[in-house]
Amino acid sequence: MKKLFAAILFIVGAMSLSSCSYNSMVKLDENVKGKWGAVQTQYQRRADLIPNLVATVKGAANFEQNTLTAVIEARAKATSVQVDPTKLTPEAIQQFQAAQGQLSSALGRLLAVSENYPQLKANEAFMGLQAQLEGTENRITVARKDFNDAVQEFNTKVRSFPANITAKMFGFSEKGYFQAEAGTDKAPKVQF
Repeated sequence: MKKLFAAILFIVGAMSLSSCSYNSMVKLDENVKGKWGAVQTQYQRRADLIPNLVATVKGAANFEQNTLTAVIEARAKATSVQVDPTKLTPEAIQQFQAAQGQLSSALGRLLAVSENYPQLKANEAFMGLQAQLEGTENRITVARKDFNDAVQEFNTKVRSFPANITAKMFGFSEKGYFQAEAGTDKAPKVQF
């Protein structure tokens, strides 16, 4: 009888400890999803600006077609990779980040090559779009940082005792982070 009472007391104690953890994990999980939505919003904003940028470049310069094609293809690929906010695994984040990285690289080449076209640099529409893209890249950086902060808070919670018990019971698992892309530790060389 004492063993049964002790077991029941243990279960009730564990459940009372875990219920607080469960609610806070749900709150943190929703925060991560919200921050992920903000990241996707900023990437979508960038994707929406690209057709206007490409059209402006086409109209203002006798531009290298392969550079424009690379930007258009990278945009198509980047917008096709969608990550379910309920499945923010490290692999899913890496796949999304790789597609966005290809688009960033293509945009970088487009903006670098555009330096060779003085009439394009003087075009107000191009300058405005370039400024909007720069602002969007800054917003993406902030959104990614906020997302990583939310993931860190969530992952800390699901790995801490006694919350880790609740996390395992209810299927909460660690989320993936955005990480620096390979080669970003080296500054790009600008040559004229």
